[in-house]
Amino acid sequence: MSAGTIAVVGASRNRQKFGNKCVRAYQSAGWEVFPVNLHEDEIEGCAVFRTLQDIQVPLDRVSLYLPPARTRALLAEMTEMRGVEVWFNPGSADPQVLEEATRFGIEVRDGCSIVDIGKSPAEFP
Repeated sequence: MSAGTIAVVGASRNRQKFGNKCVRAYQSAGWEVFPVNLHEDEIEGCAVFRTLQDIQVPLDRVSLYLPPARTRALLAEMTEMRGVEVWFNPGSADPQVLEEATRFGIEVRDGCSIVDIGKSPAEFP
């Protein structure tokens, strides 16, 4: 049984990027991880999804690793995800994105989703 389910939007195969560190951190904490990336097929042993809608499992969390402009473009898509925590990791949102997300009714978490599960990005070189 997993600790929960998480989609990592902006997941990366590059182990130096936070989108990869997040995948590994949540895997190590027992979560079922669903990487989202338009250009990859597999990241850290997980099948990769092109969009959040492609994931056919109820999600507990979404963790964003995109620049603010790309994050903003996903907000409308995320409005349908009621009850899902959406983590806006450092660099993924500006104040306007967070304000717009709140207006859309998204359960906003502004901070590092890795730290929230008791891990440090430094643990995943």
